Amino acid sequence: FPAKTNTEFVEVVNPGYVKMRVWERGAAETLACGTGACATVVAGVLEGLVDRKCVVELPGGPLEIHWNEGDNHVYMTGPAELVFSGTIA
Repeated sequence: FPAKTNTEFVEVVNPGYVKMRVWERGAAETLACGTGACATVVAGVLEGLVDRKCVVELPGGPLEIHWNEGDNHVYMTGPAELVFSGTIA
């Protein structure tokens, strides 16, 4: 992609579980992307491929995504890890 892109590669294992890998412009493959995981579930629901509650397995760990029908919000639950610490001089 000469102009660069962010993209997700997804395998639907079953309606409640998908595997996803992420490529982010300027960074290459990353361990996770919460926004991409949420978008993957919404797109999967709209295409009739996954449930509104779905586990998205990423190299950095699983995320539980729930697209709530009542309030139309997308909720993400999963681990958070410190991956960098630094100071600005």
